[in-house]
Amino acid sequence: MSENRRAEGQLEQSPWDKASGAFIAWRSGDPTAVDELVATMTPVLWHVVRAYGHDREAAEDVIQATWVGFVRLHQTIEDPKAVASWLITSARRGAAAHARTARRAAPVQDETLHAVLPDEESAEALAVRGDEAARLWGAVASVDERCRKLLRVVAFMDRPDYHSLSQDLDMPVGSIGPTRARCLAKVRTALTKGGGR
Repeated sequence: MSENRRAEGQLEQSPWDKASGAFIAWRSGDPTAVDELVATMTPVLWHVVRAYGHDREAAEDVIQATWVGFVRLHQTIEDPKAVASWLITSARRGAAAHARTARRAAPVQDETLHAVLPDEESAEALAVRGDEAARLWGAVASVDERCRKLLRVVAFMDRPDYHSLSQDLDMPVGSIGPTRARCLAKVRTALTKGGGR
């Protein structure tokens, strides 16, 4: 409303009346009337959306989505006096939906996340362990066949049956321990020399 009309003592139009007037003018073919509608209702929508606790960026997204929805669906508004209510309701629904989505996607502190995730080794630790295993088995491969067989059994069995082992390796039971010690010494020497690579 102009300053002249206010000065003449006429009451200023409410935002709802301005919105419905601009909506009627826009529908009647005045393309600039939509600018007046946006200028009138955006501050109202801003307050509605910010009441949901959204930051500036989120509020702008919701308000933009409200205006896009309005442009798409304005033909469904039969009563021009309902345009303000339509926009406010749409903004409220958009703000509520955005708030629900934001709660689901809320960032979590590392300490909180660590407490609920299973313990797993880092990629670095796995790589180091893999490298060490490759070096060890390379060193085992460098010793003679009899040592390799003995060390494989010892490595994968908690308590090997020495009698069965004696028969499999064609070795007296009493020499299994000393032979194992000599084989381990050979592997140790191969690892020291870098023969595991």
